[in-house]
Amino acid sequence: MVVVDWIAPLIVVAYVIAAVGVWLGLWADGWGEITGVMWAAPSTDHWLGTNRLGQDILLRAVAATATAFEIGLLVALASSMVGGLLGAVAGLFNGSRLDELILWLKGTIDAIPFYLFVAAVAFALQGHAMAMHLAMIVVFWTTTARVVRAETIRLGQSGFIEAARAGGSTHARVIVRHLLPNLAHVLLVQATLVFVAAIKAEVVLSFLGIGVQDSISWGLMLAEAGQDIMAGQYMNFLAATLFLFGLVMAGSLLADRMQIRLDPRTRNQWRTQIQ
Repeated sequence: MVVVDWIAPLIVVAYVIAAVGVWLGLWADGWGEITGVMWAAPSTDHWLGTNRLGQDILLRAVAATATAFEIGLLVALASSMVGGLLGAVAGLFNGSRLDELILWLKGTIDAIPFYLFVAAVAFALQGHAMAMHLAMIVVFWTTTARVVRAETIRLGQSGFIEAARAGGSTHARVIVRHLLPNLAHVLLVQATLVFVAAIKAEVVLSFLGIGVQDSISWGLMLAEAGQDIMAGQYMNFLAATLFLFGLVMAGSLLADRMQIRLDPRTRNQWRTQIQ
């Protein structure tokens, strides 16, 4: 079990190093350059071969890692902040009209098909670079808010919250000083899950042509791979699929382990298992 705990973080760290290297210009800088012939086989010059245009597939897959992290981190942080705040407010005012309003808003957003909503936002913003990010944030905060609301209702019955209220603390102070610190583990796990969900959504949207436009992503590589597969060339498809699978699987496992180790209700059980 201890070995499994280390596998996911190590894989995620490897992806982080790859993304940071791209941001710093250390590698994959020439992902868009034509450096070989069409559909070149894997070699020491092109470890995963080239695509239809003669571009290095490995460089494009590594560069797409940075794109995945840019989108995943932004959406995860923003949606966790929005969902955490609205969920805490709804839980603190449980049963009030404000709680009902937040629940109604959440239910309305959840009822809209995600990809249809993204397409509508992209059309409304006329192809703005942040259209996909905004649509994801608007959609993904709802799950975080639901979890945070339930946890806030539970914490609201604790002695320290009642003591803070009896001491004259304002609602804002109760949320900032008492609720959010005790919800940190919930927000961290939810942010990790949203990070993974955002990456998967970006790949699908880019594959459909309404996602990343001015960069490279695994979704665009999969879209390009359609013509490659028709010609019997699979490296473009395999590279994008394996890179995506590795990050999504490691992120999901990391979220599960964080849930077990950070949640007070399961932490003692985990410690007993490893002893």
